[in-house]
Amino acid sequence: MLTTLRSIVQEVNGARDLNEALEIIVSRVQRAMNTEVCSVYLLDPDSNRYILMATEGLYKKAVGNVSLAHSEGLIGLVGSREEPINLEDATAHPRYRYFPETGEERFRSFLGVPIIHHRRVLGVLVVQQRESSRCFDEGEEAFLVTISAQLAGVIAHSEATGAMSGLSLTGQASHDIGFKGVAGSPGVAIGTGVVVYPPADLEAVPDKEVDDTEAEKNLFMAAVMSVREDIELVAERLAPQLRPEELALFEVYLRMLDDNALPGEVMTRIIAGQWAQGALKQVVQQYVRHFEKMGDLYLSERAVDIRDLGRRLLAHLQEGNQEELVYPQETVLVSDELTPAMLGEVPRGQLVGLVSVRGSSNSHVAILARAMGVPTVMGMIDMPVNQLNGRELVVDGFEGQIYASPSADLRLFYQEICDEEDALFRGLEELRDKPCITTDGRRVPLLVNTGLMTDVVRSLSHGAEGIGLYRTEVPFMINERFPSEQEQRAYYREQLEAFAPNDVTMRTLDIGGDKALSYFPISEENPFLGWRGIRVTLDHPEIFLVQVRAMLKASDGLNNLRIMLPMISNVSEVEESLHLIYRVYHEVREEGYDIQMPKVGVMIEIPAAVYQVRDLSHRVDFLSVGSNDLTQYLLAVDRNNPRVASLYHSFHPAVLHALVKIANDAHDAGTPVSICGELAGDPGGAVLLMAMGYDALSMNAASLPKVKSVIRSIDSEWAVKLLHDVLDLDSPHVIKSCVDLALRRAGFGRYLRPGRLSGEAPAAAPASS
Repeated sequence: MLTTLRSIVQEVNGARDLNEALEIIVSRVQRAMNTEVCSVYLLDPDSNRYILMATEGLYKKAVGNVSLAHSEGLIGLVGSREEPINLEDATAHPRYRYFPETGEERFRSFLGVPIIHHRRVLGVLVVQQRESSRCFDEGEEAFLVTISAQLAGVIAHSEATGAMSGLSLTGQASHDIGFKGVAGSPGVAIGTGVVVYPPADLEAVPDKEVDDTEAEKNLFMAAVMSVREDIELVAERLAPQLRPEELALFEVYLRMLDDNALPGEVMTRIIAGQWAQGALKQVVQQYVRHFEKMGDLYLSERAVDIRDLGRRLLAHLQEGNQEELVYPQETVLVSDELTPAMLGEVPRGQLVGLVSVRGSSNSHVAILARAMGVPTVMGMIDMPVNQLNGRELVVDGFEGQIYASPSADLRLFYQEICDEEDALFRGLEELRDKPCITTDGRRVPLLVNTGLMTDVVRSLSHGAEGIGLYRTEVPFMINERFPSEQEQRAYYREQLEAFAPNDVTMRTLDIGGDKALSYFPISEENPFLGWRGIRVTLDHPEIFLVQVRAMLKASDGLNNLRIMLPMISNVSEVEESLHLIYRVYHEVREEGYDIQMPKVGVMIEIPAAVYQVRDLSHRVDFLSVGSNDLTQYLLAVDRNNPRVASLYHSFHPAVLHALVKIANDAHDAGTPVSICGELAGDPGGAVLLMAMGYDALSMNAASLPKVKSVIRSIDSEWAVKLLHDVLDLDSPHVIKSCVDLALRRAGFGRYLRPGRLSGEAPAAAPASS
């Protein structure tokens, strides 16, 4: 049964559109379960009705013409209950609904299971049998549930792809197609989508028709020749080390490249008008499905060879068919997985929005986007990326929503929000040089998190009083090797000089987890609980010592450096780090540098450190909470996984109580404590943190003006009362709502979600992601 299931899923994955996917489902399931009828009803979001979209066994003319209300009939019952319904005689059930045009009266046994994706009911999968004596057994019910669960994502993606063509399930024109993801960086952007594809990824290749088929044929044949030469060279090089039967594997590859094999089928599709890359993708997917369905293990494994060959051919095609991306004046960058390097390719001043299939609100691209002030939506799992290139897109970074080809009304609505935001920030510019002091005299220094020199320019223009977190891994990530001491010193000096005499807190190298260096790969099954942060640099003191030496020399004559240690989980790590730092300090002094010993602190971001604040305080000069990782570890939620992104919540009561404990324990020990997570950049979060007693708040530069405006307009007693009120609540969503409501009542509604003041956005057709 597992083989059958895998085969069905693979076939559906290769379908060209939603209709083909549904036809494959009903025919294969009917055959696998040896039943007379299999049908799929999908819930149309426009009409909120279940529509018969495909069937094997009922009258074909009923497809697209039979529909039921949301709670009508057995189909509606399955959907509303969100669980299987298994009946020996469906006609005897009080909810049975008869449609003469389906021919359904002939079939009595009924098994229906809901198709659910991310808690949204997409439709119902049904099998039926003529004899009322047949009751589908538990194994058959389990199989259909498994099929439904496996196919839900495929159907959601196909549904979204179909919606992008401008038609609803009923074939009616569909406008303002919306895709729901995760809010990555606040703000609204309106621009043209530019899709960036990863190299040599067959799945990412879009279908595209071309006029010049001769040029595509020549490109493809050149790629085939190049791959043949590559394989022959590899075989020749390895010949002395391999037996004849092992060398025969290369012959298999070469035979697959014969004109009457894979290349012949690709050429046929090119002649029909498909571009070479798309034709290759189609043929490779067809071959892979064919081989994977075979019962023979050896033959099914040949699918791996086909995929490898396809990637090799595609790499040559892309090399010979490199189209230089054209970035419009207002570019919305779209990719399966955005990287910092992709952001850097867009000409300065032309990047207005970001959309990523993978990632969450706390992935590093999202953090970088917030620092740059670029509206971003992440975690768009089922979004049809291929169809967004060149389309006008609205990116709603407040709600985590994008709209493709917006109507005039929707575009006007979001343009007004953009104008409101621009006016708001212009109004906040006058606060740049004013101190952040509450109305009753409480001083709250506002610092920034930086990683690039562009962050510094923006931070200074927004009135930052120093750097609470400089991510030193950024210079490491943009290099192709470990940067030298001299290179690091230049990077660090820029940051220190820009903010002198104010303090600059530099975190030592924090790699691992979701931060990878291409030249120093760390492969682990559970990287967030593995080798990362201080664990890496203490295991590699040669890296740590060079970095600290570069930091100290960069501070020569400025003496505004503070060093912060990441991912501390016990006191011994601090003591070992301090030993190395003192050693380097004395060595640098002996070289003639006139520097002071910098203050050294630790990050509180592992739950174990929450309960060691007093012990850690006796050994360091300051503490800084990394609320992003602390939240992740307390809630056991991978912040980069969009499937569980809704469970990651900085206002979770467990997080707030932990933050209160950290602040209290640090102050009891006489140690200053700041916070450098994203919570500090939320106006409501900043108010709560100030009430807890945090000595400084560090955030992305774009958030600083709003936070300063709110804190300068309230008194600390009001903030403390709000904190006490929410600490008694047990739901993160209720806490956030209460904080937002308090800010609105205090006159700060414009700092939250613009546009709500004047009403909600016009209704849009959802294509859930």
